[in-house]
Amino acid sequence: MNKLFTQIAKLEGISLLALLFFAMPLKYIFHQDIYVRYIGMAHGILFIAYVFSAIYLKFQENWGVKKTIVVLLASVVPFGTFYLEKTYFKRN
Repeated sequence: MNKLFTQIAKLEGISLLALLFFAMPLKYIFHQDIYVRYIGMAHGILFIAYVFSAIYLKFQENWGVKKTIVVLLASVVPFGTFYLEKTYFKRN
């Protein structure tokens, strides 16, 4: 499940960056909201998958409160999931 979670985290992070730095500027500068619609939907689905899998892992691997909060907050910060993978989910 850890490997699946890190893959979901990467995709969620990429979708957040695409939404913030590609779709939103196109919407507000060029008035093209079609990208926000599709990228936003993909990001929403990935965000929900990220949160549910984080909660599942919290109980499966007995994460503490601090680690759970950090993992959940990383999903709303740009580049947060990438930082999280480097620090909390190092591959040996």
